Amino acid sequence: MIESILRAFGMAFAMGWEILWPLILGFTLSAVVQAVVSHRQMSRLLPDDRPASIAKALALGAASSSCSYAAVAISRSIFRKGTDFAAAMAFEMASTNLVVELAIIMLVFLGWQFTLAEFVGAPIMVALLIVLFRIFLNRRLLNEAKEQADKGVVGRMEGHAEMDMSVSEGGTLWQRVTSEQGFTAISHYFVMDWASVWMDIAGGLLMAGALGAWIPAEFWQSFFLADYPLLAKIWGPIIGPLVAVISFVCSVGNIPLAAVLWNGGISFGGAIAFIFADLIILPILNIYRKYYGLKMAGFLFVTFYAAMAGAALVVELIFGALGLVPAQRNARVVEALVTWNYTTWLNIVFLVLAGLLVWRFLKTGGPAMLRMMNRPSAMGHAH
Repeated sequence: MIESILRAFGMAFAMGWEILWPLILGFTLSAVVQAVVSHRQMSRLLPDDRPASIAKALALGAASSSCSYAAVAISRSIFRKGTDFAAAMAFEMASTNLVVELAIIMLVFLGWQFTLAEFVGAPIMVALLIVLFRIFLNRRLLNEAKEQADKGVVGRMEGHAEMDMSVSEGGTLWQRVTSEQGFTAISHYFVMDWASVWMDIAGGLLMAGALGAWIPAEFWQSFFLADYPLLAKIWGPIIGPLVAVISFVCSVGNIPLAAVLWNGGISFGGAIAFIFADLIILPILNIYRKYYGLKMAGFLFVTFYAAMAGAALVVELIFGALGLVPAQRNARVVEALVTWNYTTWLNIVFLVLAGLLVWRFLKTGGPAMLRMMNRPSAMGHAH
């Protein structure tokens, strides 16, 4: 038993070591984008669910934090300020599926095919969701959700959702990024994003290590119908989101889990559906209940699930027809071994970068702001 537990922890540590520098790079790039892209005008930019507004929602979401909880909180905030509900949900989906840190981690763990599939599938998923909203979302349910949203019930990462330190003036893009104010903003976004998702990343690594070490390959192959290729392609997108629902892991933390499931036999579309489904895990469904009421929470679960499974199935068909589905299941679920290779050197370099950003954060009032992350703006903190 002890040996098995140590092996699980060892695999979790090894996977964490493999993705450390990509995580730091991804969160740094994300912080740079957030530091120069303001969210203050979102409610004005997203007044309806027409294609132009949805495209803007996707772009704004891609420029936001990858934290699922922050994305959900931001979506409610802009909905209360006048954003169309469908556009707010499109923004939410983009925040967790089109961000740069997710792409980098997927590239390292799963390969370029999965990364491309994520960026192809996310807009398809949003399009399906908009269609479902137009067909099934009635005015009465929407009004009830708006009334509940206006109550301002606290969820999670409220302060992070309200945070806006973007530098919109002061010269060229490069000048804004390299200015004192820009450096401070980048450091704050960097640390806030880490603080938002570290538990999900750690949880995902530990769960992936445990599943990889304890669950035999035969179980996964049977569960995912690996011996029946046609059925597996249909079953994967159906079961993938349901596995995500009970995993409690969201944001980039579910990528190691997706790697374990892919190596275990889940279909290509099933793995993509699992990654899509970080917005319907049980803790977030409970936040939907607080934000919008029980009926809307149920509606969001059903429509999100249908859009995620449907988009994953479309991706499976498209990539299968183009011959882009990887032939080998060799996602990097590695053994516990750290050597002086390029990963170690890159980790050292990016740890130095992270140290500089944390130092700037500590020197510019960051700790006080960090204490406010789970408090909404109505409780008195500034943006």
